[in-house]
Amino acid sequence: MLGFLIRLLPFWVREPLLIAVGSVLGVRIMYLAVHDHEWVAAGLGMVFLVFTAIRIHVVVRALRARRNPSPAASADGAAADAVAQAGTGPRPGPATAEKDHNAWGQAVAAVAVFGALGAVLWVAPRVMPSDVSTPQPASCSGGAHEELPKAYKQTPRPVTGEELCKTLNRPDLAKLLGTPEETATTASGTNNTAPLTDERVANPEAEVAFDTYTVNVSATYNKLTTDQYVKLMKFGDETDIKTLTAVGRPAVFSSAPTMKIEIDLGSGGSGGPVEQGPLARTLTVALDRNDRGGYCDIVVWSKSGALPDDSVLLDIAERVLPRIPERPA
Repeated sequence: MLGFLIRLLPFWVREPLLIAVGSVLGVRIMYLAVHDHEWVAAGLGMVFLVFTAIRIHVVVRALRARRNPSPAASADGAAADAVAQAGTGPRPGPATAEKDHNAWGQAVAAVAVFGALGAVLWVAPRVMPSDVSTPQPASCSGGAHEELPKAYKQTPRPVTGEELCKTLNRPDLAKLLGTPEETATTASGTNNTAPLTDERVANPEAEVAFDTYTVNVSATYNKLTTDQYVKLMKFGDETDIKTLTAVGRPAVFSSAPTMKIEIDLGSGGSGGPVEQGPLARTLTVALDRNDRGGYCDIVVWSKSGALPDDSVLLDIAERVLPRIPERPA
């Protein structure tokens, strides 16, 4: 039906219309194909551009035919001039010029209208909201409405898991990790208590996961100083221990393997043994500048075992720690 309606249009409206639509669609599809590396779409865009080139060739030939009429047409024109000079009829010159003028006017109007439509189609994706199918960064969830354990009420100015999650789930976190094209897949915060403390030590925790790296931040409100913590590390599995100062506070780097747990959800209902997973890099920083006890852990790991530079953890600490109130005296 649409093709039938297009064929009913005058030549000088139909052809500029097809050229405008074909060029806009062809260029747009080719741009998206190159941007998304979709070679099938690139072939489709090429078809539109070839179709447009053919229509341009047809219009060019028609314009040349108007400017250089055939000998038969010239003879007819000479006869018409002779008749006009004999006074038997009007000269066809003005009518022909008016017809040419109308054809050119129709062509220019068609190109202008559909050029404007093409500009709208080109600009719309940049000014309109993104497509709902585009993956959106994960928002913090969990622990927002649960009752805080008693340890949080007995601790002066403790941070909660929800607050930690909002602090960690920054728009520039992926850029800090060296993967700016990624978006957070999960983000959560919990109001835990430290193990083996009979729920007397607040231990809020937040975690944000990407395709490449996972970042975990926790705060432990005990009385353990950084020096004491370093001494305990020497008796554990931690390796590559390095003390330093971060954000004006005592800090220490360490590495330790994660745990790998396999759970079988089949009919057997049994899982595999607990194994060592890839290494995780941890930056432990005191909760206050005077190191009166308590610390914040910033941990980064990946499934592949790759780890970012230590400077990445320091950059994260510079943005997260100022949002955690220092432990009062």
